[in-house]
Amino acid sequence: MSVNDLSAVLWRERELLELLTFKLEEEQLLLAAGRSRWVSQASREVEQVLERLRSTGLERAASSAEVAEEWGVAADAPLRDVVAAAPSGPWGEILAAHLTAMVELTTHIGALRDENDRFLRAAAHATEETLAGTVGSPATYDASGASGSGSDGARLFEGNL
Repeated sequence: MSVNDLSAVLWRERELLELLTFKLEEEQLLLAAGRSRWVSQASREVEQVLERLRSTGLERAASSAEVAEEWGVAADAPLRDVVAAAPSGPWGEILAAHLTAMVELTTHIGALRDENDRFLRAAAHATEETLAGTVGSPATYDASGASGSGSDGARLFEGNL
């Protein structure tokens, strides 16, 4: 493989990172809007993009190893080291631009992932609190022998599941 092949793989990886960013933002919008019906579908789509990224990452590693050896760098060197070893000419700039864009995208993806995780934890906590509030105190008996179970008010959920 040549440096041109490595650049093509990096382009595909960048496109997948942008698609992942979109899918995470889509998931975030669903969470923020309370549209829980579609969250599982959005999560599946995120997983599909991640699987494609794993495959492309392996392809990048193979391409990078060949270019690294060609440029006198260890085959297992990270992309940053391969970029630093690039001979003078346009390839160093092109690969550096890919690397910079990928670092920015992964930073943004990490922030989106963390925010989505907070949304999911808050939703789970709210659900737990709601369900806990529907279960009354254990039934007791008063002096007349009548059950003294919790409130007789209306309930949104059946407490005896």
